[in-house]
Amino acid sequence: MLTSCYTKKDIVYFQNAKNFETIVDTDTFRAKLKIGDVLSINVSTLNLEVTKPYNLMEATGGEEGGKLIDYLIDSDGNIDYPVLGKVKLVGLTVEEAKQLLKKKFEEGGLLKDPVVIIRIKNYRVAIMGWVNRPGVYPIGSERLSILEAIAMAGDLNIYGKRKDVLVIRDFNGTKTYTEIDLTSKEVFNSPVFYLTQNDIVYVKPNRGAISAANGDARIGIISSLASIAISLTLIFTR
Repeated sequence: MLTSCYTKKDIVYFQNAKNFETIVDTDTFRAKLKIGDVLSINVSTLNLEVTKPYNLMEATGGEEGGKLIDYLIDSDGNIDYPVLGKVKLVGLTVEEAKQLLKKKFEEGGLLKDPVVIIRIKNYRVAIMGWVNRPGVYPIGSERLSILEAIAMAGDLNIYGKRKDVLVIRDFNGTKTYTEIDLTSKEVFNSPVFYLTQNDIVYVKPNRGAISAANGDARIGIISSLASIAISLTLIFTR
């Protein structure tokens, strides 16, 4: 009964998109590094020996090999990097951070034509509420749309409210709350269409979910009252 009350406007995505309509993605979004990000940094040149001081490995009990140590962006926005010392990376894109390190190596006469690879190790998003598989999802790339995130969570279920999905974003202690309407093609123009690391996506319950919850509560109360009434009847009829 509850699901039969829904209309097309409540359920269908991108309702105002026209057949063969073209939407050009002009957004050059790139995630910016935040306080608390954990980075993997690998530096290489033609001479691998000279890069060893910049590619520190975790201790492996005396065995050779191991993996590169990670670098945490501290509360001041810096990483503590071998030889270079404190390097401020907060607010930069990954590409900008690569170019900054490369410049420091070259201008300091430390390395010639270095190749710098940086990856965000803790890139993840949390998807909560009325989706089929809520949870925290690690992301392998640095560009994820809200549609891809929702698809990873198994899409919204029938009780998920599509018109105002909430995206909570934290950038260095400042939180922003932005609602996004999945039923409109304007979703592609939203400033939160592309998610950043540690974003939270919350899908609110629609009126059907609220009605169902209220109905369950009423059924519980009625059942309790019925049980009490039966018990009293049995007591007084003995």
